[in-house]
Amino acid sequence: MTDTLTVERAGAKGRPPTRTAARGRRRTARPSWEEPPTAVGRTAKGLTLGTVLAVVLVPLWIIVVTSLSTQAAVNRAGGLVIWPDGLTTEAYRVMLGDATVRNALFVSLGITVVGTAVSMVVSILCAYGLSRSRSVAHRFLLVLLIVTMFVNGGLIPTFLVVTELGGYGQWWALILPGAVSVFNILVLRAFYSETSVDLIEAARIDGAGEWRTLWSIVLPTSRAVTAVIALFYGVGYWNSFFNVMLYMPTDSEKWPLQYVLLTYVNRGNGLPGSVNAGFGTQFSQTAPLSLQMAVVVLTLVPVLIVYPFMQKHFRVGVLTGAVKG
Repeated sequence: MTDTLTVERAGAKGRPPTRTAARGRRRTARPSWEEPPTAVGRTAKGLTLGTVLAVVLVPLWIIVVTSLSTQAAVNRAGGLVIWPDGLTTEAYRVMLGDATVRNALFVSLGITVVGTAVSMVVSILCAYGLSRSRSVAHRFLLVLLIVTMFVNGGLIPTFLVVTELGGYGQWWALILPGAVSVFNILVLRAFYSETSVDLIEAARIDGAGEWRTLWSIVLPTSRAVTAVIALFYGVGYWNSFFNVMLYMPTDSEKWPLQYVLLTYVNRGNGLPGSVNAGFGTQFSQTAPLSLQMAVVVLTLVPVLIVYPFMQKHFRVGVLTGAVKG
């Protein structure tokens, strides 16, 4: 009966009945993102993912293969080696046998661990304070932090402040000048602001103070974003070398691994600070390019080991922080 009336009304208005049916189908049609992917879409996604994967893996493959290649294989390839040819671990043996590289590895690990811990403590406390609407001057402090993202004193004033405070040649000069990232604080604050009010009120009814609330309520419910921010800080400290150039350019015993790599690649010969019994006597027996790639592999290994364990938290934390922010 309904279809008959629809056809009659459509005919009475001078419009073909097929328009009404087509309009009804459009109303019931699902959005395009809910439709199953077409063959063309699946093929395009596969090609895109394959291209991205190749862009990431091919350079890593070339670096590893070159680090395991002999001088003759490097000469035949004319530089970087793509296909394995005469593989050897001599470059790694020479590199790890050098006191400068071993010391730089421990320096980088120490800076990364201590720096990440300091940055996380400061960022968490600052973000939690700014996320509480009743905290003193939280809006003014928030605006002040955001301003520092776009306006800062510059490199020379920062260098003068650190040196006047006695930081030249000191360990803390590699950590404290860049210990806090305002962007990371804002991400944490956005997440903490969305913490269930019922949980916080229940904790306060039970007599919990701010420290107890932060430790027992906020942090356990924000493990994902905390892990992501810790990963950001850790990778930043592990890859940092610029502060070394500013505050301890001549003290090779305090150089992290990244600065040792930079110095070695720039000079193209033995590492500065190495004894002659290290790189000096065996350098001619090992391809310089293989040694450079071996140091690059050594700098990549810790990140490659840690990231698979953080991948789940990284995905959840970034997406949740983006949505809640």
